[in-house]
Amino acid sequence: MSGKYIVSAIVGSFAVAWAFDYYISDKKLFGGEFCRPWMTNEWWDETDKKFRSWPRTAGPPVVMNPISRQNFIVKVDTES
Repeated sequence: MSGKYIVSAIVGSFAVAWAFDYYISDKKLFGGEFCRPWMTNEWWDETDKKFRSWPRTAGPPVVMNPISRQNFIVKVDTES
């Protein structure tokens, strides 16, 4: 018997949340506008140009766990 009240309350809360989200965010209830670069591809084009213009340089490969490779040199102090 109480299950129908719980389910209807959950469905109702989702409906109210959706209505608030739709009218405030999508319909711009309080004003405002979408930024121009977001509405067009201007931002994406400029970002793509920037990333393509950077030189791709890299150093030697990095070993994530050098102890497991056992390729390190241990310097022993021989002066004692």
